[in-house]
Amino acid sequence: MGPRGLLPLPWAQWPAEARLVLGFVALWSLVGVLVLTSASWWVAEREMGDGAFYVKRQVIWMVASWGLLYLGISTNLRRWLRLAAPALLIGGVLIAATLVVGSTVNGASRWLVIGPLQIQPSELVKPFVVLQGAALFSHWRRIGIDQKLLWIGVFGALILLILKQPNLSTAALLGLLLWLIALAGGLSLRLLLGAAAAGGLLGTASILVNEYQRLRVTSFLDPWKDAQGDGYQLVQSLMAIGSGGVLGEGYGLSTQKLQYLPIQSTDFIFAVFAEEFGYVGSVVLLLFLLLFGFVGLRVALSCRSNQQRLVAIGCTALLVGQSILNIAVASGAMPTTGLPLPMISYGGNSLLSSLLVAGLLIRCSLESSGLEAPRRRRRERQPAPIG
Repeated sequence: MGPRGLLPLPWAQWPAEARLVLGFVALWSLVGVLVLTSASWWVAEREMGDGAFYVKRQVIWMVASWGLLYLGISTNLRRWLRLAAPALLIGGVLIAATLVVGSTVNGASRWLVIGPLQIQPSELVKPFVVLQGAALFSHWRRIGIDQKLLWIGVFGALILLILKQPNLSTAALLGLLLWLIALAGGLSLRLLLGAAAAGGLLGTASILVNEYQRLRVTSFLDPWKDAQGDGYQLVQSLMAIGSGGVLGEGYGLSTQKLQYLPIQSTDFIFAVFAEEFGYVGSVVLLLFLLLFGFVGLRVALSCRSNQQRLVAIGCTALLVGQSILNIAVASGAMPTTGLPLPMISYGGNSLLSSLLVAGLLIRCSLESSGLEAPRRRRRERQPAPIG
């Protein structure tokens, strides 16, 4: 039994879906470290004097993130749901703080520097958006209008603060995530269409107000028009993907990562992967995401409560959806955004968030198998205290 008795069954009694998710996450993490090693080595050697600079830092974050995954697995989902509301409010305060004292990179204030650490609150808040979204929409028909308005207002303020950084991609991802959880929760089509229209108008307004977002959209439509300017990132990414051919150049043999492709270790790391592993490797990655999504939905279907089911759907949608959006950006199917590829892109905040989400998904699978029942029965058999 795990810490404080929170892992009621040994590995052999885990449901198949929980084992599969854990195996997929372990494989995903391992491949992520290998891809990052290839993508970052040359630049790290040139800029830091140590080719393993980024990889060593990523491995440290990976160890911490797997500890968080274990915490997600071993802690009762009800505790996470109780923690969601205060964590979301604290996250909102930290996001607001980035607008005042945040570190600005490429025109966006998304980070808080605390000693040697850079914290990106908009990444860390994602698991708690899933949890609080599930808590709200699973009880939507049973709560009062005041509670509905309060949490819709909190979610709206959170998205507006992220837009103000500005970070359109994360704001859009969180808005879409909440919309999908609400859809799965059975909200009326009229409310969902109204929310979608409001989100579309908000995104359009953000693009019109922020020049750099507007330039990204126009460069996406025709990146070759300004291939040395605003379209440079996408042009170099498309060249990397095209250079991979059918089978790829081979691991470690990408040429676009040699300071031709910008931000090759984070937002455009898929382009390096595609160049080295080609069309076949890219299809295998997409099939992996499809399989992960299928298993995640199997977990959701097996859940006994609506709340658990919505958490499982939200976790699956976040990991798979963010991956698809990142790949779509790198391949020119969407305007350039700042979303990392979960468990592959360099960055400790993204790792912590992604692996906690994976831990929550596994926890949903464990609880769907009734793992809490044996513990309750043992308590019931204990004699009542005397006196």
